[in-house]
Amino acid sequence: MPDELVSGLLKASDLRLMLATTSVLSRQARAAHQSMPASAALLSQGLTAAALMGALRKGTDSRINLQLECDGPLRGLFVDGDANGVVRGYVKNTLVEYVGTEGSYHWRPVLGNHGFLSVLRDQGGGEYYRSSVELEHFDLVADLERYFHQSDQVPSHLLMVQLPGEVDGQPDALATVAGLLVQPLPNGDREAFRALGPRLRAQFQTAVQAHAQDGALTLLRSLVPEADLEVMSRYPLRFTCSCSRDRVKLALLAMGREELQDLLEKEGQAEATCQFCTTRYVIPGVEIQQMLTEGSV
Repeated sequence: MPDELVSGLLKASDLRLMLATTSVLSRQARAAHQSMPASAALLSQGLTAAALMGALRKGTDSRINLQLECDGPLRGLFVDGDANGVVRGYVKNTLVEYVGTEGSYHWRPVLGNHGFLSVLRDQGGGEYYRSSVELEHFDLVADLERYFHQSDQVPSHLLMVQLPGEVDGQPDALATVAGLLVQPLPNGDREAFRALGPRLRAQFQTAVQAHAQDGALTLLRSLVPEADLEVMSRYPLRFTCSCSRDRVKLALLAMGREELQDLLEKEGQAEATCQFCTTRYVIPGVEIQQMLTEGSV
């Protein structure tokens, strides 16, 4: 099944739910960055979080950025997403292979002993709001859930699962990836919210194993079979990037005439690789000279 996000509302208790299946885009991101297993797993979690948080945005042009910085070998990651289901991202070190044993220290070999989690929100009209928390659990999911509580002051249940399996006849650690975010609306039933958390945590992995291949909506209904569940939106998710050759040329123009002339004399061309999708762009010297001659700079 293609990746998808479905959001719903439990009307009786005013609880909103966002569920994302991100198996395909997680594998695409891993392939684009040629990431080793631990780096790929953390990037997959970050992209899933970006999809879920993007679903909270109201404007179709609004984006949300999630950044993790740490002193472990991963060094950090950056992901963003929007309300249209477009996500992208990268990790600073793609070569991290190993994680710890299951438990509270599972991600410590990857993330280290100190770090921060920051979220940048596009408020519209050119205004942005950034907030951050210090890593406490050294687990992206647990620390992001804590971020919602502490910085947004919105109690949240955040669950993610990455299940191994076979893809095209080959074993794959990211065969099935899914995430779920549950939050009460301002007048939501907090008691119902608290009661729902343990139930979802107990059932989530089993439900994903059984229903993820049937689509996000079927998976959500298996987790929340209540009759008052109303589906609010449903759309595909994809890993893609807004980079382009024209944007690279605009970045060259921003360098200024002297720096661009110096680049032309020393390098003979300009090269740039997008951090998000690893696409490589080459602007030959003749085009740079044309930019200089036309007075574009």
